[in-house]
Amino acid sequence: MKSINFQQVVDRAKTASVKWDLTKVVFGTEDVLPMWVADMDFKPPFEVHEALQERISHGIYGYTYVPSSVAAIIQKWLENRHKWTIDPSWLLYSTGVVPSISVAIKAFTKPGDKILIQSPVYTPFYDMIKKNDRTILHSPLTLSQSKKQYEIDLKDFEEKLIKGAKLFLLCNPHNPGGRVWSENELRSIADLCLKYNCLILSDEIHSDLVFPPNVHIPIASLDEKYKNQIITFIAPSKTFNLAGLQSSAVIISDEDKREKFKNEQERQGFFTLNTFGIIAMEASYRHGEKWLNELLAYLKENIEITKEFLRVNLPDINLIEPEGTYLLWLDCRQLKLTDEEIKHALLYKGKLALEPGNKYGPGGEGFVRMNIACARETLMDGLNRLKKALN
Repeated sequence: MKSINFQQVVDRAKTASVKWDLTKVVFGTEDVLPMWVADMDFKPPFEVHEALQERISHGIYGYTYVPSSVAAIIQKWLENRHKWTIDPSWLLYSTGVVPSISVAIKAFTKPGDKILIQSPVYTPFYDMIKKNDRTILHSPLTLSQSKKQYEIDLKDFEEKLIKGAKLFLLCNPHNPGGRVWSENELRSIADLCLKYNCLILSDEIHSDLVFPPNVHIPIASLDEKYKNQIITFIAPSKTFNLAGLQSSAVIISDEDKREKFKNEQERQGFFTLNTFGIIAMEASYRHGEKWLNELLAYLKENIEITKEFLRVNLPDINLIEPEGTYLLWLDCRQLKLTDEEIKHALLYKGKLALEPGNKYGPGGEGFVRMNIACARETLMDGLNRLKKALN
């Protein structure tokens, strides 16, 4: 395996990159360093590139299907990486986790039904609920002042379930807060959802991006009694920087639910994955473990550098230290600025594009999200721009 040089700065401009080429559309200005949307500035494992090149050299790209070897390698990955044994028959495929969430909402609820989320949380959760004419129930996470980490308010969580939530959207690891939920936390919410017959949709797209000693636990793996109450979404897109190839997997152990999900996919016209998405998915899970371990070490160094930079230069900004993901959740509330003032300072004083925290719903006000999955040179540029904007 060839090693990837994570220090290399790769010019992504003019490649139709959402992150690098759409800042004018998203932020109103092009003259900024983009550290916002959740993709990395690193090349994926070399074996992925090699597998794609080999397929390209064949030269014919007709109708295709997902071969059984993909399910076999996903099964092996989950077993080795997360100690979760699944049956390959539980797997379905989708172009992405967000489309899968939309399919599940349509398959298992009806317009007006209540869907529970833990805010602040990944923005498309809100979009998929609203755009499918369902009702959002918020159970806000609480930010522990002593631990400087998010915690689940189980009393409030149960109160919201009592109000009639049909689905619960779990984000684990949590985006944007970086929490990797513990076994006790997961068991507590699973027990409550089982008690009130609330189906869990578990977005585990960041599950491979977890920093030791933290360990990702797939919620469906905890106990036999939970598994039919849970639908799990995974993808190689965050792990190996393959978002543009649009391939993900859905894990549903209950046969009836799997059939309902599949029928809804077919109603929406889904047929199969893109040829190159299939190739990349299999190659990354088959060959990417060493690359991933090196990536995690590099990301951890970037986090430590950021922590020290903030301590020295921006002590009023508190980092909610991530247990997983490459997304840093920065608490800027001590600056006593509005979200609009923070955004303006970042864009026009620091020339830095970050995600405003209020996008993530109640509890996100006064925060920003920063993507540190980049070369060290880019990271230091971004941190210095942050200092210029908010010092």
